[in-house]
Amino acid sequence: MSVSRSTSPQAAPVSGLHKRYLEAASVAPSVPRRKLLIPSTLDRTVTSSVIPGPDIQWNPSYSTYQERIRRLATLYPSRPAYLPKGYSQTVEKPWVWTGSRFSDESSYVVQLQRSDILEIETALAFFKNTTDGSPANVSRATFPLPNLHGALERIAMNIHSGFGFNVIRGLDPKRYSSLDNVLIYLGITSYVAEKRGVQDSSGNMLIHVKDLGRVIPDSELRQSPYARNAQPFHNDVCDILAMYVQEQAAEGGESYLASAAQIYNDIAAKRPDVIHVLADDSWIFDKHKTPAYWNTRALLFNFDDKSPAFCFSRRPITGSPTSPRSPGVPPMTEIQAEALDMVHFTGVKHQLSMRLQRGDIQLINNLAVFHARNGFRDSTAQRRHILRLWLRNEELAWKTPQGLQRTWFEKYGDSPRRKLAKWNIEPGTSRQRVLYRSDSCS
Repeated sequence: MSVSRSTSPQAAPVSGLHKRYLEAASVAPSVPRRKLLIPSTLDRTVTSSVIPGPDIQWNPSYSTYQERIRRLATLYPSRPAYLPKGYSQTVEKPWVWTGSRFSDESSYVVQLQRSDILEIETALAFFKNTTDGSPANVSRATFPLPNLHGALERIAMNIHSGFGFNVIRGLDPKRYSSLDNVLIYLGITSYVAEKRGVQDSSGNMLIHVKDLGRVIPDSELRQSPYARNAQPFHNDVCDILAMYVQEQAAEGGESYLASAAQIYNDIAAKRPDVIHVLADDSWIFDKHKTPAYWNTRALLFNFDDKSPAFCFSRRPITGSPTSPRSPGVPPMTEIQAEALDMVHFTGVKHQLSMRLQRGDIQLINNLAVFHARNGFRDSTAQRRHILRLWLRNEELAWKTPQGLQRTWFEKYGDSPRRKLAKWNIEPGTSRQRVLYRSDSCS
């Protein structure tokens, strides 16, 4: 991963296909600097200056995307009709799917029986009686599930080698204390993936996804885990994303999933030139620091015998209403903007929508499956609350490509962040964490 630092606008070095596009783009009409009022689904309208560059939003506009396709087709009539070296024409794996395949949720929901709940509660009591009770000590050995472990290990296999996601249903979080819910969550997921990733620079191992607008005053610019806005398709920075629902929203908040391999197949078949753009390592990720600081890497990677797969979040690339792009960080190109929106809208075409229930544990292969969410509304009596973990199964995990190894070390290795590891059992967090833009799923 290359890193650039600048105190004034400065483009990162480019070469190859990306350089040819930039040279060709010099004859294209420029996008003027302008001041926009960006409508926010948070508490009020957020005013943000748009840095010169493509007209692209964090939550993408389909009409803008279509207009860009038409314009670039005229500007660049001759683009590569072949895929990059090493990229397959078609992915034929179990994790290639479209949402219509899962019309019956029983194909992905694993329903816990009363005997399973009793076994989980017995394991919880065993853990509390034989350890110091710290969440860090939950493991298969300290949280024994002699009967349920087989079903959980089959989930692990499906996550890595099947269609890539499952929902475990049947728990009732209201039966347990906040700490016991965390311990149960860790105990169950340890049979799917025992290694846990650190999720931010403060060392948090567990994130409470909950709108904190009522708790943190003047926090209109709060980050997505602590807001109620919709989120476009993206990946976190983990092997497995786990979400344990403590409570649903009163309205909205649906979860959307999309097969990354299906997205790849669609784009590779119709627009192989876009695969070149996605696999190029010149994408700029704003690190939201002063002076301007960014890193560059690809969005699409080859995972050995698995398939091409993605790992990126739009926010550090496009900016968002709550995280405008930092002054001095170069914008993406028009060609990149087209590719970025193509991934999202191809995902929308094939998406699966699900409304998770209280007590559900959703497990996603973060590299094989994109995820998004609908905006939501809380009520006084019902406020959406989800516990998020980043997990890795060392035996089954897809081999981390070179372009992601530094990031994976930060999350799973003996990194400075992990040395700060801590477990926040209650959902409250600091104002700085709610507003801090440097920690992102990038």
